[in-house]
Amino acid sequence: MAQAPPTPQTSATTGTEIAVVGMAGRFPGAPDLARFWDNLAHARESITRLDEATLRARGVTEALLRNPAYVPATGELDEADGFDAAFFGVSPREAEILDPQQRAFLECAWTALEDAACDPERFAGPIGVFGSAGMNGYLLNLYANADIRRNVSPYELFVANDKDFLASRVSYKLNLRGPSLTVQTACSSSLVAVHLACQSLLAGECDLALAGGAAITRQVGYLALEGGIQSPDGHCRAFDAAAAGTVGGNGVGVVALKRLEDCTPEDRIDAIVRGSAINNDGGLKVSYTAPQVDQQAAVIREALAVADVGADSISCLEAHGTGTAMGDPIEVAALTHAFRHDTDRTQFCALGSLKTNIGHLDAAAGIAGFIKTVLALKHERIPASLHFETPNPQIDFDASPFFVNAKTRDWPRGASPRRAGVSSFGIGGTNAHVVLEEAPARDTASAADGPRVLSLSARSKSALDAQRGRLAARLEDDAAPSLRDAALTLREGRARMPWRLSVAATDRVTACLRLRAARLPARAVPPNPSIVFLFPGQGSQRKGMARALYDAEPVFARALDDLLDAFADTIEVDLRALLLDANAPGDLEATANAQPALFAVEVALARCLMEHGVQPTALLGHSLGELSAACVAGVLDPTAAARLVAQRGRCMQAAAPGAMLAVPLSPEALAPRLGDGLELAAHNAPELSVVSGPEAAIAAFDAALRTEGLATRRLHTSHAFHSAAMDEAVGPFVATVAAQPLAAPTTPFVSCVTGDWIHDEEATAPDYWGR
Repeated sequence: MAQAPPTPQTSATTGTEIAVVGMAGRFPGAPDLARFWDNLAHARESITRLDEATLRARGVTEALLRNPAYVPATGELDEADGFDAAFFGVSPREAEILDPQQRAFLECAWTALEDAACDPERFAGPIGVFGSAGMNGYLLNLYANADIRRNVSPYELFVANDKDFLASRVSYKLNLRGPSLTVQTACSSSLVAVHLACQSLLAGECDLALAGGAAITRQVGYLALEGGIQSPDGHCRAFDAAAAGTVGGNGVGVVALKRLEDCTPEDRIDAIVRGSAINNDGGLKVSYTAPQVDQQAAVIREALAVADVGADSISCLEAHGTGTAMGDPIEVAALTHAFRHDTDRTQFCALGSLKTNIGHLDAAAGIAGFIKTVLALKHERIPASLHFETPNPQIDFDASPFFVNAKTRDWPRGASPRRAGVSSFGIGGTNAHVVLEEAPARDTASAADGPRVLSLSARSKSALDAQRGRLAARLEDDAAPSLRDAALTLREGRARMPWRLSVAATDRVTACLRLRAARLPARAVPPNPSIVFLFPGQGSQRKGMARALYDAEPVFARALDDLLDAFADTIEVDLRALLLDANAPGDLEATANAQPALFAVEVALARCLMEHGVQPTALLGHSLGELSAACVAGVLDPTAAARLVAQRGRCMQAAAPGAMLAVPLSPEALAPRLGDGLELAAHNAPELSVVSGPEAAIAAFDAALRTEGLATRRLHTSHAFHSAAMDEAVGPFVATVAAQPLAAPTTPFVSCVTGDWIHDEEATAPDYWGR
């Protein structure tokens, strides 16, 4: 296999490239794409030979079983009748009469969107759907059912089964508003759907497109007639001397496409569509069903021209490859004719046919070959084309650019990016060809470790339980994504459903343990749930408290830096060091330091949550926390708020020292126990209060309560806040507030003075803040 050195090719973009950002599929022997690739990489044939018991159970007659031309082989699709009707809001009766192809296509469309990390409800632009379906044999079963004939109108059967409604049903169920087209060109349908989706994206009709096809016939073998296109031995032997036809198969595949120039660093790109083309054979051929060399060659040449690449940069080609006596020689002749415009090189391009693995999927054949080739680019390996031993004598491979790839091989990178072609030719002459290129190199640098929140949601409690198990298993896999990527995808790329569960972790092992141990929610979340941000007061500060989040969340880090800069001229200690270093020198218990530190962390955390899409319906702050709430609500800008917080801390620091104690008693039970100098500082819950007073008095009170068996807790404070000890701090603080501009809140918050919603007059009154 003599090969000239690869010709250098440019990989510069032209603005017409389309990124493959998501995929989903179910094929013979493969309920998902992970298993599909495993089967391909290990050269497994997924054609099933049905036993006589199964055949009889499916209605095959004894006469047919004994017919020597009958071949009990098919590409079976497991659980082809399965459908999660409730998930899509489909009634049991509607699901019963709905074409299984449309059920499977709808499910795959949803999975492809999830694989693309796209929640259609939050996606900014229109999403298009371009789909194909095979012949509907299910309708014959429905018409043969007397109960269906009595209770279902012909119009209902029409809407549930006609191909016209394949794409638009997906658009309706998933609320997609872009172009919605059912594409029917026989065997080439789903690759034509990919081409039309790319054209729609380039025309600006949609910003993301789903394209693919489904073919589910539940066939039970076939009669292999002499001169027909079906294999007499149940194997497809594309390009081989013994090739005598193909085998029918079942499957469904959908890809999600997006303009490459619109992709963000968060998009996972599986491959790039550099160019595509479609045409028709016209009438200059032997028969309507026969292929034609010139137009097959023309569509390949056009796709290469659109892709702006030379044929000698194509190192893999997924052929239509039906293994028929007429089709294979014509296809290789057309390919050779197309490639010879660019190169005289021989046997440099690996040729294969997926039909040797899973059979001919009719309207889904093109998308199956497309997905196979994208997976090959991703995994940098070219799967074997099965059953090839001796070349078809009508094909001169030695003089062609091609060799049949009879074994799985590595796909090394040459002078240009890896590129591949995918062909699909339909009975009736509609031809399609797509030029694919490997995804551009991306920065794979891992983000710093830090806490990540993994948020799950589902339509039912049982589905949520199953989902957390699948996520835990995925995170245990050697090829698992980083926690950062998993958290981002779950947060931004998944629909928000009513049953929800979240766990936080800094590593995958902890995440898996917490996912499996987490208690499932008792009830579903109502639509549009309210979110309230709560801001604590002094006593929750710790040295180094912001370190992990600062390292893990750039949004939080930027916000914290900005807020700490606002304190630079008003605080003498290094707040940044105290918040980021657990061993930093300085006193974070001192009120003058603690309050600015807490304010900065609280507001930075609120900004971080809001930038990630968590928008509060309302706010509530305790003591210092109400200033944080006021800043988030727009009453104060951050610079003015920093001045107030610094002044508040200094004024309170100047008061006499004291202490605070949390006690499990109501105000009524507490009142007769309070001695001189002790005051009720806060009533936080029916049986939870806080007492303030001098250090000695608090210590004695604490000891007395403990002898009664009551669990008390000292707060991390240096003073008796919310008591008469703070009276001298009020005047100077109110004077500082009066010098700052105050605005009415844009987000409502609850007053910790009145326990009611804040009024605009209160929020803008300096005396209120003194109270």
